[in-house]
This record gives sequence, C-alpha cells and structure tokens, in this order.
Amino acid sequence: MNSRDLLRLLLFTLLAATFAVSAEPDRAIMVREGVLRVAPDAAAAKLGTAGRGREVVVMDKSRDWVKVFANVDTERNITGWMLEKGIVRTSTPDGDQILYGEAVDSEDQASRRRGRKGAAQDAMRLYARLAEYFPNSPLAGEALYRAADIRWQIESEDVWTRPSAKEEDPGARPKINEQYMRDVMKKLPRSKWSQLAAYHLIDNKICGDWQARSKCPERETEIYEEYAKEYPQSPKAPEAVYNAAWRQSALIEIYKTEEQPAKSTAAKGKAVALAQKLVSQYPQSDWAPRAKRLLFLMEQNVPTYGNAVD
Repeated sequence: MNSRDLLRLLLFTLLAATFAVSAEPDRAIMVREGVLRVAPDAAAAKLGTAGRGREVVVMDKSRDWVKVFANVDTERNITGWMLEKGIVRTSTPDGDQILYGEAVDSEDQASRRRGRKGAAQDAMRLYARLAEYFPNSPLAGEALYRAADIRWQIESEDVWTRPSAKEEDPGARPKINEQYMRDVMKKLPRSKWSQLAAYHLIDNKICGDWQARSKCPERETEIYEEYAKEYPQSPKAPEAVYNAAWRQSALIEIYKTEEQPAKSTAAKGKAVALAQKLVSQYPQSDWAPRAKRLLFLMEQNVPTYGNAVD
C-alpha cells in the first residue's frame, strides 16, 4: 500500500472511530454519483458529489438518508447527507460483482466517442476498491491489475505525447509510474496478472525515436527476449518474441546504412530464427500469422524498416 492510500485509510478509519468507538468503520463504495447535502432533505443546499468508485464512511442515518464522510476528489473530503442508494459495503450480497460490473461499464463508457467524462478514472477507482474491499474474491486479482492498467494507459498517453518522447534516449522522457504495476507483481506473484504487469514496465525502457541507428533496436531486442525467456507462459510472450524478431529485421537495413554487412546478415538470421520460434511455440496466437508475414518479407528481401523502395 502506497503512502497516499495509507493516509486515506487512516483518515477514514480515524473519522469513523470518532463516531463509533469500538465499532468497525462503516466504509462503503459508490457505484453511482451521490449528491451530498447539508441536511437529509432533497431541497437542502448541495455540498458536493461523490462519484463512482469514491469511498464514504457512514456516520448516521435518517429515514432514507445517510450522513457520510465522503471522498469527492483527490484532495478533498466533505461531510454531508445523501440518499442511501448505490452504496456497496463489504456486507452487500455480490458486492464484488456489483463493483466489477460498474467498473466494466465505466470502461465501456470511456471507450465510447461520447462516453461519460471521467469514466476511465471511475473504472480505475472501482477496480482498485474491489481488490481492497473484497481481497478473497475470484475477481480481486484481475481487478487489481485492471486498475493499474488503466492508470498506466492514462499516464502513458501523457508521457508519449510530450516532445521528450521523440528523443532516442528513454531516460530523456518522464517515466511512467511503475508503483502500481509493481504492486500487482508483489501481491500476485507467478500469476497471469503479474506477467502482464511486468510487460508494461518495458515501456519505460524503449527508445522514443531510433534515429535510424542500431543502438536502440539492439538493446530492445534483448529486453523483449529476456521477457519471453522469463515469462514463457505469459499472454504477452508471443508479442515479445515478435517484437524482438521485428527489431532484428529492422537491423538488416540499419546495419547496411552503417556499412556493417556482416551484422546485417547476422540480424537476418536471428530475425528468421525468432520468427520461426514464434510460429512453433505459439501457433494459436494472433502473432503467429504476423511472424509468417515477416518471414515472407525477409525471404523476398523486402525491407521491414525505413523507406527503401525497389
């Protein structure tokens, strides 16, 4: 658990203890947007809104209303009254499935052209809270990974659209935060989700722009080969082997421009071997046909990198 999550948990626990000494804090998760008001009345002044995936601590109850201490955004918590609707507790029947269902729906919204604003962040919070509130759920591992995956995608989009992303050196651009992926690897060792998390970490190691030089594809080939060797059963293993093979095929032309014919020939041999390995070891994967395409192009001496035209 990182420092921010720990602080959040302590804050919610201490607040709940203030209102219920010796009792477990009545913590819950929102699966809808809940409007907080100054009094348990629909006509009362609005204080704010607790969105999907936000935590609340229930402090009091009045008819169909509950008084809650709610997390309404990253830096702000408020106390107010809201209708007791769309609140999932650990005691809620099928609570894990409800949170998962809302998270999946939010992801779908995020993928739509005119989907709900902030839906990706909603899904990220819902998945994370599922893993936290229902750690024994069969959905917990996937939820933990998917929360980290969404966060990674959001940060990755920001990093790769910066001018520094065009630099050759991967150290020239900001690193995508690895903490959440490493948490997945630590909590779910030797699992499918751990293997997928490890693959994400490669993003911080690859070059922004090769600048038509051999240095980057040489190093990246090694990175992808190491991943495939360490995680041969990973869903990403075929992709890793393909990425290594394609980089070697690119080096065929790059070495020619660097006037290194022997290395060009060796790169072709390695690219062929890697592509054949992919076809042999992962014949049912989507990457096998791409490897066959790569083999076909190399057999006919068609460049796979650069702008060379016969």
